[in-house]
Amino acid sequence: MFVLHALAQAAAAVVVPATGPFLTAEIRTRDAAFFSAFFERCDRQVVAAYLTPDFEIYHDKGGKLAGGAAVFLDDYMKSCTAAAKPDGWRHRRELVEPSLRVEAVPGFGAIEEGDHDFYEGKGDGPKRKVGTAHFVQLWQRAPDGWRLTRVFSYSHRKTP
Repeated sequence: MFVLHALAQAAAAVVVPATGPFLTAEIRTRDAAFFSAFFERCDRQVVAAYLTPDFEIYHDKGGKLAGGAAVFLDDYMKSCTAAAKPDGWRHRRELVEPSLRVEAVPGFGAIEEGDHDFYEGKGDGPKRKVGTAHFVQLWQRAPDGWRLTRVFSYSHRKTP
């Protein structure tokens, strides 16, 4: 019985690249793809593929915004519907590149930390920078890719 349990744990273990340029580049790529799908394309299917079922997000202005990917995605699609209207507010998020730090979590994934800028505009009009915030994201490495499991977004400050 012990041998079967040990074999199951070994099969479930994931290999996480060591902290360094390769891991940072890998997480940076996933971060960009996730936020592009999230803010710029409102692509529920792609966003869902980046989330663990128990996904949670904590926000210093809105509190706990999601307890599970399904709830988060339902709320997300409501905001996408509003943004799709001709005069809807549309958003974009940009990573503040020099602030990015990525650390490996052996056997699990990675912690990503940094700052991000937010832009918004009405309809198809130009977007202007409206604020900056700090974030910490916990990524889980699964056999089929990286998934966000926890997000903390805080220290939001408006652009003057």
